[in-house]
Amino acid sequence: MDNLNVTWLSCPTMTSTPEILVGQTLVLSTADPATAQHDSRGAVLIADGKVQAVGPAGDIRRAHPDVPVTDHRDRLILPGFIDAHVHYPQTAIIASWGKRLIDWLNTYTFPEEMRFGDPDYAEEIAARFFDISLGNGTTTVATYCTSHPESVTAFFTEAERRGVRAIAGKTCMDRNAPEALLDTAARAYDESKALIAAWHGRGRLGYAITPRFTPTSTDEQLHALGALWAEHPDCLMQTHLSEQTDEIAWVRELCPDARDYLDTYEAAGLLGPGGLFGHAIHLTDREKDRLRETGAALIHCPTSNTFIGSGLFDMSLARTHRVGLATDTGGGSSFSMLRTMAAAYEIAQLRGQSLHPAELLWLATGASAAALGQQHRVGQLKPGMEADLVVLDLASTPAIKQRADRADTIWETVFPTIMMGDDRAIHAVYVAGNRV
Repeated sequence: MDNLNVTWLSCPTMTSTPEILVGQTLVLSTADPATAQHDSRGAVLIADGKVQAVGPAGDIRRAHPDVPVTDHRDRLILPGFIDAHVHYPQTAIIASWGKRLIDWLNTYTFPEEMRFGDPDYAEEIAARFFDISLGNGTTTVATYCTSHPESVTAFFTEAERRGVRAIAGKTCMDRNAPEALLDTAARAYDESKALIAAWHGRGRLGYAITPRFTPTSTDEQLHALGALWAEHPDCLMQTHLSEQTDEIAWVRELCPDARDYLDTYEAAGLLGPGGLFGHAIHLTDREKDRLRETGAALIHCPTSNTFIGSGLFDMSLARTHRVGLATDTGGGSSFSMLRTMAAAYEIAQLRGQSLHPAELLWLATGASAAALGQQHRVGQLKPGMEADLVVLDLASTPAIKQRADRADTIWETVFPTIMMGDDRAIHAVYVAGNRV
């Protein structure tokens, strides 16, 4: 599983003026806090869009005396957060009241997604989405678009303009959705293929083949998209799996010959490294085994799972499976990966699993990078990685500050920001070495 590495071209405009960032540094190479390296007065040298060096501030400044310094004081420098499953077209309907999954789709999601055939509206929401996500320290996203190719073009155009690393795909549906959102197996294949040719590997952009989920894709469409993935194995594939029990029962009615929910994807060629399965809460033992054997990733969406009442993800799977973390906006109730980490902690507590702050930070950075096959580019604070960074204010509110002031370790210091932080904790964001 550790060998998954999706290859995209480097962005030709990913350059930045050399700069030394000074502050607290926390280098995580795994979820194990014992492997973490914390420096209360550290520095990061960035140039040409990448991290060039990480170490004690005095050493780096002496080695590069002519490079300008930005002193972030005692604020914490981390890799930018990575949101591994989001629906940018649902930006405007976040926090819509009172529905479970299927009703929520019909009441809020589908009516909103029908608006994205209008390129101007798609462009407006794409810009708003990036304003909000970058403002929350998120520098890499994997998103579903709508069934309109215009929605994909709008998203990638805005991502390219801002220089962010982004993954997206046309959401394919040919049943159980409003007629205005339906395509066909042939259209899903043809339009997705054309979008791959236009955008995949262009700068920091990557394409994800995107069947929404089995209830809205016929067997014919799933097989067409499986064939497309076989032709473009360097793309990712994203979909939903076992989010709610009534959804699983619906899949059983629609696909009575399938062994389980995952089998509907596996039989169509939609299971393997580079597969991103959102939610994955109510899995059978066979599904767990096959997901692990094939190196597919499970994407944990904790605020969505509580907001829509889906269930409690089993974080013990992270010991054996790829697991990424995501807001799942707008089903999720926050654009903030800090709030998402807090929700992951709370859900794990309900399952008798106490997640260390290092595990939470790793989920939002290195683990999500690995889920997306980008672990050699983003998600860690080390030389050679792309300089996507977030600088956290660990005393952003009076409540957080008074708790952090009593802390004896970096973990006690950062944990209140994980649990109570929001966009006020985001002091600075860097994309490819350029401050946003």
